[in-house]
Amino acid sequence: MDTSRRRASARRLAAVLAALGGLVLAAIIVPNARATSGAAPAATPPCQVTDQVNQWAGGFTSTITVTNNGPAIASWTVTWTFGGNQHVTSAWSAQVAQNGSAVTATNESYDGPVPAGGSVSFGFQATYSGANDTPVDFAVNGQPCNGDTPPTSTTTTTTTTGGSGCSSPTAIRCDGFEDQTGSTPSGRWSTVTPNCGGTGTASISTATAHTGARSLQINGADGYCNHVFVDDTTDPPAASPTWFVRFWIKHTTPLPTGHVTFLAMNDGAAGNTDLRLGGQNGALMWNRQSDDATLPDQSPAGVAQSVQLPVNAWTCVEFSVSGADGQIHTWVNGSAVPGLTEDGVPTPNIDDQWLGRAWRPRLTDLKLGWESYGGGGPDGLWFDDVALGTSRIGCG
Repeated sequence: MDTSRRRASARRLAAVLAALGGLVLAAIIVPNARATSGAAPAATPPCQVTDQVNQWAGGFTSTITVTNNGPAIASWTVTWTFGGNQHVTSAWSAQVAQNGSAVTATNESYDGPVPAGGSVSFGFQATYSGANDTPVDFAVNGQPCNGDTPPTSTTTTTTTTGGSGCSSPTAIRCDGFEDQTGSTPSGRWSTVTPNCGGTGTASISTATAHTGARSLQINGADGYCNHVFVDDTTDPPAASPTWFVRFWIKHTTPLPTGHVTFLAMNDGAAGNTDLRLGGQNGALMWNRQSDDATLPDQSPAGVAQSVQLPVNAWTCVEFSVSGADGQIHTWVNGSAVPGLTEDGVPTPNIDDQWLGRAWRPRLTDLKLGWESYGGGGPDGLWFDDVALGTSRIGCG
């Protein structure tokens, strides 16, 4: 090649590198991961993207990792296009929005900067039908992952047994705890022991799950100061003014005669006291901490209108709470429970206490765990496929 041709080739190469702004994102294929590009260039690319997928029938989780081999960046936006009819239902470590098949993930306040040589990860849970096609057109901060070359990809996914417990399109967020990588609850969930703490513990279990491979495990001890919960303060405000919640629960010990709680929601309209769901006299019961009212009344006739919580089996529990009129509706395994219903119509032995004052809740969090008020005894509990929405979610 003569000197003039070599100089022309060098100029063309410099122009291409300048157009890319020094940021070329290529994907790598790793074991048990879905790659986002074809063959990598011979030289080490400035940045790499991998898509780690855990797939089951009708749903999947995906963890996206961006490794920055170039200059430090202060913030990031990752975009891609789904190849099928995938629909994102929840996300962690990023704000994820979807418009048709186009998806945008923007950093949270705590994970924007990525130093040279560093990496950042975020994930999401989604549903699909038919084929779960590999996403295409990955880009970071507007720069195509593979420059001007359309990506080609292969997919290798791991598969969990059973169906997805988070396939409902009506859920604002559904968490099967599959994104948890350690034994300590993290991300949106934080372990709390309001007022005092003791021997109760909360952890992520891989020993049992309703669907997937993980669940939240609570070792609940007797006595008020042995309580423990995991708390999500991020999502509940988005469901206002009517909160619909669905969760699956499994526990080892029948509900006792004494008062216990396994779910609580902070009520900002009642002095930041809790609305509690638990049990007393062997059956499920709602309790309003602000005035200690119960639903149903704890008379024999009232308790008979509630139901027991089966042991050593996964049970689907749903409820709705209206901030507009204070109504509560509760379903267990898909069936409405009369004793756990406040529909605005006074019903003897059910809502005599509850309707003793006007109540218009403003719920700000969701806590799962165990609280025994003395004499309630211990219990071992697992929670899975916890969903929040603005309409009924169902057990499917």
